[in-house]
This record gives sequence, structure tokens and C-alpha cells, in this order.
Amino acid sequence: METSDLTQSPFAVLTFIAAPALLTNATSLLAMSTINRMLRTRDRMQSLYDRSQSGEVAADESVHMVDQVNRVERQATMLLGALRSIYVALSAFVTATLVTLLGAGLARLQGVFWLNAFAGFGVLLGCVGVGGLVYGCWNLFHATQLSLITIREEAQLVRDRQARRPG
Repeated sequence: METSDLTQSPFAVLTFIAAPALLTNATSLLAMSTINRMLRTRDRMQSLYDRSQSGEVAADESVHMVDQVNRVERQATMLLGALRSIYVALSAFVTATLVTLLGAGLARLQGVFWLNAFAGFGVLLGCVGVGGLVYGCWNLFHATQLSLITIREEAQLVRDRQARRPG
């Protein structure tokens, strides 16, 4: 790529930073939703703790409750791992945007070498960001599967209780 390509259009530099900027925005939204899921998981654990402290758990439900506590704890760990990798992705995309912008600016002053070096570094950072997103989404998927297991078990408990009710 020639430095003259960058000077032909004022929108050329924007083209370089558009993809990382869009990915930064999408990653920020994913981070916020993951934080919300983490807070709901904390609330669920607090609810289970309060229920265990109240003494209202029947002996036959005790095993089920311990299973739920273990699952919620595992889900919280997965969400934390997802959040960590999402933050890595977010920082990589932000840095890629900055590096690309700096590279485009230096290309006018220093030549093609710096443009290529900064563009390559920007692409590397973009790959790190995408990897962080993939790993974070993988953890989010597994955390969601744990929620589904809990929902199915609770649904079955409700069905069983309703079947045992007289008439």
C-alpha cells in the first residue's frame, strides 16, 4: 500500500479504524450483558443461601439444593472467565484502532514501512480480540447450558409437586 493511497481520500483512514471501532462497540455491549448475567447469578446464589439459612428446605430437597449451589457457583466461574476474555478482546480492539490511526498518521511522515508495520500490528491485535470474543462466547454458551439444567430440574420439581397434590 502506498502512502498516496491514504491521501487520496479523507475517508481512507476511517476505513482502517471502522472495523476495530465497530468490534469495540459490540464487545462493550457483550461485556455489559455478561456483567448483568453475573449479577443475576450472584442474586440466585444469595437466594439459595437465604433459603438454606431459613431452614425451609425439606430433607428430600437438600440434595437438589446442593446441586443447584454447585451449578450456580460453576456458572459464576464461567461468567467470570467469559468477562475476562471479553475485556481482553475489548482492550485489543481499542488498541488496534489506536495503532491503525497512528500508523496512518506516521505513514504520511515516515513512509510505507511504518504504515505496514502498524497495519500488521493492528491486524494482530484484531486477531487477539476476535480470539477473546470467541473464548468469551464459548464460556457464555456453557454458562447458559447450566442455567437450562437448573430450569429443567425446577420445572420437574413443580410437576412432581403438582402431581402429588390431592384432587
